[in-house]
Amino acid sequence: MPKQILVIDDHAKTRKLYRVILEQSGYSVLEAPGTLEGIRMVKSQQIDLIILDVQLPEIDGLAAARILKAYKPTRNIPIVAVTALAMPGDREEVLAAGVDRYLPKPIRRQELLQAVAYFLSGEGKIEDEQ
Repeated sequence: MPKQILVIDDHAKTRKLYRVILEQSGYSVLEAPGTLEGIRMVKSQQIDLIILDVQLPEIDGLAAARILKAYKPTRNIPIVAVTALAMPGDREEVLAAGVDRYLPKPIRRQELLQAVAYFLSGEGKIEDEQ
């Protein structure tokens, strides 16, 4: 059974781009156009990894990452944040919110696939802190 990735992004074209790239590499992809729907999906589906846009209209991606990392059933799901935020300190702020990898936009296909493979291969395993 292929690993299931949830893409949370408010832009349909961006979600489609990620879906095409990931499905061509053998992953199963679910899409959520907003944070609230994405959080609901994570709680009701078996999700192996989340690709999360940082700048979202309902609840920003940083708040979503904090929510998901605080909730015991979802805290060990790796989160790859993608964002156009590229000012000094933005990377540190994004990682401090609990995301596991920061990728700047525009995203590079190979960089995305390497980040996904890293976490889904077990190399980037996130241990549950008691």
